[in-house]
Amino acid sequence: MFDALNAEVLARFQFAFTVSFHIIFPVFSIGLASYLAVLEGLWLWKKDTVYLELFNFWKTIFAVAFAMGVVSGIVMSYQFGTNWSAFSDKAGPVIGPLMGYEVLTAFFLEAGFLGVMLFGLRRVGEGLHFFATLMVAAGTLISATWILAVNSWMQTPTGFAFNDAGQFVPVDWWQIIFNPSFPYRLVHMVIAAYLTTAFVVGGVGAWHLLRGTAPRRSGRMFSMAMWMAAIVAPIQIAAGDLHGLNTLEHQPVKIMAMEGHFDSHPEGAPLYLFGLPNQREQRLDYAIGIPKVSSLILKHDLNAPLAGLDTVPRDRQPPVAIVFWSFRVMLLVGFLMLGVGLWSLWNRYRGTLYGNSALHRVAVLMSPAGFVAVIAGWVTTEVGRQPFTVYGHMLTADSLSPIGAPAVGASLVAFIIVYFLVFGAGTFYMLRLMARLPHDPTPELGEGPIRTSGVTPGPAGNAPQGG
Repeated sequence: MFDALNAEVLARFQFAFTVSFHIIFPVFSIGLASYLAVLEGLWLWKKDTVYLELFNFWKTIFAVAFAMGVVSGIVMSYQFGTNWSAFSDKAGPVIGPLMGYEVLTAFFLEAGFLGVMLFGLRRVGEGLHFFATLMVAAGTLISATWILAVNSWMQTPTGFAFNDAGQFVPVDWWQIIFNPSFPYRLVHMVIAAYLTTAFVVGGVGAWHLLRGTAPRRSGRMFSMAMWMAAIVAPIQIAAGDLHGLNTLEHQPVKIMAMEGHFDSHPEGAPLYLFGLPNQREQRLDYAIGIPKVSSLILKHDLNAPLAGLDTVPRDRQPPVAIVFWSFRVMLLVGFLMLGVGLWSLWNRYRGTLYGNSALHRVAVLMSPAGFVAVIAGWVTTEVGRQPFTVYGHMLTADSLSPIGAPAVGASLVAFIIVYFLVFGAGTFYMLRLMARLPHDPTPELGEGPIRTSGVTPGPAGNAPQGG
């Protein structure tokens, strides 16, 4: 069945499939761990039990997401041995220690304090429990730091030499870790995690506001999420622009594919909004673009020249159509997130944040938007690096294990079945948890005593106390 397919293509698809499932959970865990730390800190500071109730609600969801992230990540590490043993042999002296540091400094930190965070509030006291929550949040960030150091080194490799066996060997660990693209990728990814979590939290809050469930808690989480969207989405767009400029400097071919520039433009390149990349004919069919705007964005000069894929041998070009469209999906979702954040600011100014059902419905629809943007961005990054695993130094075709297509295909089918069953069930369970926000222990808004306690009902009569 798989004889007609190349083992390299199947192995790449298998890794793409497993990492696409896996990345959902760590991204959510990174943002949610920090959100839990904020909730507990606000509870200790303000002594408002709403924050503690939200903490207890989201910590269970975090535990499920954390567990699924661990399980899905283990599978990917096995693929380095089964499908990519040549890559592991050649690049192992560099990437092996970095991944080991991730386990030692991050995973052990998270795992060591996770139990205290989940079950220890009444056993260890408020101060030590808050410290445990901070350590779990710090562990997720440290974990992201090491993993992104590995990936960034593969994108912009520095600080290494080759030994007699042709292996990458470390020469300067500082250059390896703090390679040219690492700071940009770290900032871009961490902000993406926070935005992703904000839209999940905001979507859950909006869902319960529409249903009238626990308006104090649902309104508080919705308000906090919309603050994050309004403030952080513009920062993410700016960080993405800086990341793009860094990519232009170190991986110009990736930028050519992202922009759809098959031809060089010596007097200013257009920004193509739409087109159908035709890699066989080396052109962008049905192109719709704005003249010279790409040069303005990438070089800050309308007339700046930009090289195209006509300067790159065809066997060194990435799959342009995938990179071109995944980049546009990421941009579209990012600007939609910005739009929701600005819309929430307008409603907050008008005092209708909790009563605008249209905003709430849009927030529910946008709740998975962060995951879509993250996966699209990952596809842009990884496919745009092709045909290399270590950019400019090691081809993907040379990284493969001596394994046949049927063997890779069989394991791929098994992964697809197991992943959809196991992680589909886990995701369904998390959604069920999100849908079961308990009712407020206080009387519903609209009753007289609540008004005297500082909660101001909105135009719809169900506006909770702002967060």
